[in-house]
Amino acid sequence: MDSLKQTFKKNERLRSRKTIDRLFKRGSTEVHTFYLFPFRVLYIYDSPAESSLPEVLFSVSKRNFKKAVDRNLIRRRCRESYRLHKALLLQYPGVLPPSSMAFLYLAKEKSAYDVIDKAMSKILAKLAKPVQS
Repeated sequence: MDSLKQTFKKNERLRSRKTIDRLFKRGSTEVHTFYLFPFRVLYIYDSPAESSLPEVLFSVSKRNFKKAVDRNLIRRRCRESYRLHKALLLQYPGVLPPSSMAFLYLAKEKSAYDVIDKAMSKILAKLAKPVQS
């Protein structure tokens, strides 16, 4: 966690339609998932990319939040929390983070920033830990 810039630039955002389709493909064995309220996290490990950080996507359901203002607020809170805690993904040297990740916001109501922040730090710490076999 030495000198990682706390930014969230365009090259860290998941924009590839092909990769997004792979992430959301039902029954796929390459996609890993887990739940940690208020998120469902989907992620894929690929061959090491040129960037050590994963490409990330944030999704808020239109069914649960009819107003775009509310969806944008939640997405903004999620991005901010990720931006501040993404260094956790690189805390163990030799452990590669996932190459692509999607955070699906599942709660039915707007969560306060501190709830989102705690969940995000737990999720990123979990993804950074070396796998014990």
